[in-house]
Amino acid sequence: MPSPIEVLVVDDHNLFRRGLIALLGQHPQLKVVGEAGDAGEAQRRAAELQPDLVLLDNHLPGVRGVDALPGLKEAAPSAKVVMLTVSEDEDDLATALKHGAHGYLLKTTEGDELFAAIARCMDGDSVLSPAMTAKLVSAFQTSTRARTKSAEQDKLDTLSARELDTLRELGRGASNKEVARALGIAETTVKIHVQNILRKLALSSRVQAAIFASERGLLAKAAA
Repeated sequence: MPSPIEVLVVDDHNLFRRGLIALLGQHPQLKVVGEAGDAGEAQRRAAELQPDLVLLDNHLPGVRGVDALPGLKEAAPSAKVVMLTVSEDEDDLATALKHGAHGYLLKTTEGDELFAAIARCMDGDSVLSPAMTAKLVSAFQTSTRARTKSAEQDKLDTLSARELDTLRELGRGASNKEVARALGIAETTVKIHVQNILRKLALSSRVQAAIFASERGLLAKAAA
């Protein structure tokens, strides 16, 4: 028989903690070696016991479990840490994963599901409750959109004031002649501005430039 998985249970609710310990005790391959009710005690116990797995609640006195993760990882570097919490907050999920959590499970998880998740975690998998998987995708998409928006703003910042004015006019569908008349510049200068805009924004046509200006609200800003 392989050695049992040694578990440290961290939860400030005594009744839930005792119930969880009793549940884990039903599994022949799990052995609860310690428990803690706050982050400081958890770190001390982790350093002392060097468990294989830490089941960590997020709502702890004084500090969130996700913020206690770095200290726990330092205290017991080889331990897997799985959040077991009621929090369905996307920020908590993102912070937990960023700080090295190997899983994020909700307290609504059934016993058999918890045992299976622990087994997968110990095999090297990351484990998430199904409800949190969708939130992870949403958080990733939000982060990706934010990075894309930031990158696009960086590109916009490379445009000169005249190039930005030209881009706004392109967004309104103006021809080079109309842009020149609106801005009081030569048509040949407009052509140079358009070339610079396409190059700086990595676009291939003035139509793409017009769409870019419209989608980013440049026309509304000009009108305001």
